[in-house]
Amino acid sequence: MADTLPSHASVVVIGGGIMGCSTLYHLAKMGVSDAILLERNALTSGTTWHSAAQVRALRHSKNLTRMIQYSVDLYSQLEQETGQAVGWIQKGSLSIATNPDRLIHVKRQEALAHAYGIDARSISPQEAKERWPMMNGEDVLGAVWSPDDGRVSPSDVCAALVKGAKSLGAKIFERTGVTGVLTENGRITGVETTQGTIACDAIALCTGLWSREVGAMAGAEVPALACEHFYLLTKPVEGIVGNMPTLSDHDNHLYIRDDSGGLLVGCFEPMGKPIAPGVLTEAFEFGLLPEDWDHFEPMMMNALHRLPALETTEVKMLLNGPESFTPDGTFMLGETAETKGLFLGCGLNSVGMASGGGAGMNLAHAIVHGHTAYDLTEADAKRFAPIFNNIDHLMARAPEILGTHYDIAYPGKQLKTARDLSKLPLDAEYRKAGAHFGQVYGWERPLYFGKTAEPTMRFDQPDWFENVKAEVTAAHEKAAIFDASPFGKIDVTGPDAEAFLRHTCAGQVQRKAGSVIYSAVLNSRGTFESDITAHRLADQHYRLFVGTNAIKRDLSWFRRSSDGYDVTLTDVTEEYATLGLMGPDTARIATALQAEGLIDLGYFKVGQGRIAGIDVTAARLSYVGEAGWEITCKAADANALYAAFVAQGAVPAGLFAQTSMRVEKGFCAMGHELDGDVNPIAAGLDFATRKKGGFIGAEVLAELREKGEEARVFSLKFDDEAAIALGHEPIYLNGQIIGQTSSCAFGYRVGKPVALGHAHQMVADGARVQVDIARQMFDATVVQGPLYDPDGNRMKV
Repeated sequence: MADTLPSHASVVVIGGGIMGCSTLYHLAKMGVSDAILLERNALTSGTTWHSAAQVRALRHSKNLTRMIQYSVDLYSQLEQETGQAVGWIQKGSLSIATNPDRLIHVKRQEALAHAYGIDARSISPQEAKERWPMMNGEDVLGAVWSPDDGRVSPSDVCAALVKGAKSLGAKIFERTGVTGVLTENGRITGVETTQGTIACDAIALCTGLWSREVGAMAGAEVPALACEHFYLLTKPVEGIVGNMPTLSDHDNHLYIRDDSGGLLVGCFEPMGKPIAPGVLTEAFEFGLLPEDWDHFEPMMMNALHRLPALETTEVKMLLNGPESFTPDGTFMLGETAETKGLFLGCGLNSVGMASGGGAGMNLAHAIVHGHTAYDLTEADAKRFAPIFNNIDHLMARAPEILGTHYDIAYPGKQLKTARDLSKLPLDAEYRKAGAHFGQVYGWERPLYFGKTAEPTMRFDQPDWFENVKAEVTAAHEKAAIFDASPFGKIDVTGPDAEAFLRHTCAGQVQRKAGSVIYSAVLNSRGTFESDITAHRLADQHYRLFVGTNAIKRDLSWFRRSSDGYDVTLTDVTEEYATLGLMGPDTARIATALQAEGLIDLGYFKVGQGRIAGIDVTAARLSYVGEAGWEITCKAADANALYAAFVAQGAVPAGLFAQTSMRVEKGFCAMGHELDGDVNPIAAGLDFATRKKGGFIGAEVLAELREKGEEARVFSLKFDDEAAIALGHEPIYLNGQIIGQTSSCAFGYRVGKPVALGHAHQMVADGARVQVDIARQMFDATVVQGPLYDPDGNRMKV
């Protein structure tokens, strides 16, 4: 390893596990030849060395899957490139199902694999038994076989990555601990170490178990916590010859594979054991935690059921190694909101070896190019509300996240721990109305009302079907109240407010005060960074409404784009409540409540006035396709405003009703139809951009228009009311996969299941397609435009 610490490096990678080694390798590949890696102990001495090292490609989204496919390709060619073996064993994986819902789950995964170009196929219980003869298959209902999955040797992979990085000029410094991070004006300037100080332009923080503490050195929030993770190792077992596929028995929380002629039996038990900060000190090098047979016993009983040979097999050890977990089970990757130049690559949630190759490439890409190679918003380092960085909340949530690793992906499933962190101003009223809550960015948001018991998780018609139907009917026939209070609210004020927003927003933000503007917010690649609704309240005052879980990311984006503009950006999200009053009865209600100055507002206009004696700002627009207002008031006034609406016959409606109505209207949403891989033309939203340009991404859009880019997002109406799509299902046209669903719901106003979909090509209006839902094909019709009220007459009344 290198001896002399340089005085400067373009990028300093902190941490010598799979994530750090991969990031360094890819930085060097991208031309950052002076990048260095610091490891306070020895390479791979944290979590990486004891990884079970499974590499299974399929994940719940296209790009997370794409990322692991990159890892597979990288690991399979590293030996040829570097001469260092990586222990790549490609024997496939077998996922078994022992109850009907798990069978649906694995068949949904099989369908998803086809959409992503992964070889996966259903096999019978008999064939599953043939592929794993030692398995007790009496209770197996079915299985999915994925022949291209495999595993690697963690230390060998890291050695190969390091060898490749060093050959391109990168340097590695072991026994070099980081003692401080230097910043100036919120930007990284250097790193203090036990061997001296290094000036640098950026840091890749890949410190695994210790990421929260190291991030705090730079003033950044890194909500990740270590939990104990167990797997059993046995001595050689008769019947194991050579290498076998990985066996996934997720109903019993187990993964099983051969290991040196014996068995490795690992688990993700329903509730893990958190590790408090300070337990894993800097001396924890190639360390393990004590065996805990009492904790492992239920999993051992499951393993004995699945593998009867274990009864007479000699145990080598019960390995207990720490792994780090995040509040939602997905890793953190990208630049932090708090500190410019600090990039996270941590919180791998026990999929570090599978993710590491592709995640390291994307992190290096973000450092060099300013963005990941493709959209990874679901792993964005800026996605967590600050409240999740609280250690008590992490100690509660991380063990549950470990336990959900093998959960069945039921629609509407909610986490149970670290709840009630942020409550809406109307929380008490909603609880009285029987709200069933879901957590979004820490907020407890009503999903539906009138709950009388906890819903049973299922894949067929949900328990809340009739509740949501009643809410949609109320909005369609009378009046409903939708709470938009947790949407991010950013006030933009100052002499350059308009000029600043003309630069950062693609829409017509120069409209007069009193206007509502919908706008795409694009990056330099011409794809979506966000989409916003802006209220121009005065010549020098706009209020931007952004997605609930995007407030930290979007505020960071706008602030970092404000250099040279005389503007002030203020997060006022928690100061105000916003209630959407929607439905044909809203005009009567507004009149009855003496809505001064607001009743005559035109569509997409905003005005200030009073309702029921309360000062409000009201905007005439609709996210659900019915006439109404979005009414903003001080948070303290929300109760009185809500009570006035309810007294006039309006009823509360939840997020499920809103989604159903949004999908019927064909309205796109960030994280579903819109992301960093999608441009406004392809999304059918070119109307939300200015053709004369002058905004970030304008040149790229102009080029796309010249090349004939077309809208590829469309509506789907299913024939069969039993078709329950959840999103990401492959769409077939003439027997070929042309795209996937994104947002899905039951359309109560059109009387059929509905969805939004996107394709690789333009699809004709009226085309007949099929959607693969858990390997059952359902017929649907493509509609270019909204399925409900296509001319928008109802919401403009």
